[in-house]
Amino acid sequence: MKQSKRSSYSILLLLFSFLYLTGFSQDKSHFQWKAGTARLNITPQQSMWMAGYGSRTKPSEGKLTDIWVKALALEDKAGNRSVLVTMDLVGVPKKVSEEIRDALKGKLGLSRSQIILNTSHTHSGPVLSDALFDIYPLNDAERDKIAQYTKWLTNAVIKMVGESFQKMVPVDVYSANGITRFQVNRRNNSEALLTSITHLNGPNDYAVPVIKVVDKSGKMIAVAFGYACHNTVLSGYEWSGDYAGFAQIDLEKTFPGTMALFFQGCGADLNPLPRRTVAVAKQYGQELSSAVQAVLGEDMELLSGQIKTAYKEIDLPMNAPMPRTEMEQMAKKNSGYQSRWASRLLKELDQGKSLDRSYPYPVQVWKLGEQPMVILGGEVVVDYAIDLKNIFGQNLFVLGYSNDVMSYIPSARILREGGYEGALAPIVYGLPATWRADAQSLIYETVLELAEEASIPIPTKKIE
Repeated sequence: MKQSKRSSYSILLLLFSFLYLTGFSQDKSHFQWKAGTARLNITPQQSMWMAGYGSRTKPSEGKLTDIWVKALALEDKAGNRSVLVTMDLVGVPKKVSEEIRDALKGKLGLSRSQIILNTSHTHSGPVLSDALFDIYPLNDAERDKIAQYTKWLTNAVIKMVGESFQKMVPVDVYSANGITRFQVNRRNNSEALLTSITHLNGPNDYAVPVIKVVDKSGKMIAVAFGYACHNTVLSGYEWSGDYAGFAQIDLEKTFPGTMALFFQGCGADLNPLPRRTVAVAKQYGQELSSAVQAVLGEDMELLSGQIKTAYKEIDLPMNAPMPRTEMEQMAKKNSGYQSRWASRLLKELDQGKSLDRSYPYPVQVWKLGEQPMVILGGEVVVDYAIDLKNIFGQNLFVLGYSNDVMSYIPSARILREGGYEGALAPIVYGLPATWRADAQSLIYETVLELAEEASIPIPTKKIE
């Protein structure tokens, strides 16, 4: 009898061991992901022109904080790979983005759908070649500095991303949304009157999306987080990651050994207000860091080890360019970037070139386990995040400023209303004309197409 019981126990033990080893007892908590991180200090070592503001009159003068490019490389249980690259830059121009992504395809076999190049939109970083080129009063010496820095940056980022894939370890990946409220819709609220008003107007997106990466020992090796708001607290002459830089610094101090990555959302018409002082930039950085820490301290969704990605460039249509006679008047009567813009286009016309009537606009979708993400190029206004969350649900992560920052991407509403984001911004960015009214609907159609390709469920709720 005793021998029979021992035999039964042995059989049960063997059966349990077999089931465990074959994966029967495993679920998505058993490290179905691999991840690797790398970082690159991109603080210029010389004085050079700073990006974002056309009002600056001289190159940089020292640094407040270092600025960085960081990579979070991911691999799912089937071996599918992807990488999120975050950059303390005002934007990444098309030429630089394409060179980086083409090199990563050749070296690592990554398609464009598998690569996100997101910029924080700090206005305290360096100018890059072929970006906002009409707004800066540059001489040949400054242009040479920019060209050399851009070449170094491009090659260094390619190398750094490769390093992130060499450091892969088994991990769990989690996601959740938090909230913080220092963004203000600048189209609907006067900065000068902000201290005297008792309520704020206009649409906003206060979400703080968070991705947590934890290794086998339970240590958090990376936290990627976002917010939809201009990085424009500071406007001086010192290098800085602005509020997003201070948030990353605070998180990395709070969690030693963790790499913090910030990704920008659809904050093109959202400003951090009030602003202009280092103390306020640190305050907002701490507020954002606290919001991330609150998410990390709660239950987050453990993501199953599967990544699906999709990408497409669409010909985003522009209106007819300004008549030549108006360009000639602008070149003569205006000053600064408007005169430089008109003079450049007139020169192109005189050379027999035709002005573009569309732009190859990048749209991207990721599905990390159960977490859907929409990734858009350009300076995207908040209407896009609100509408897309209305379609896909409030847990959707929406990134702007990704893969190519060619201009503002206004909604149809803002195009009707006019103002800087819809009418003047294309000139600031050097485009020959404003976007056509159907641009927004074409972007949404492409997002829906790519969501289906990436197996992202589309609820029945529509845009209101």
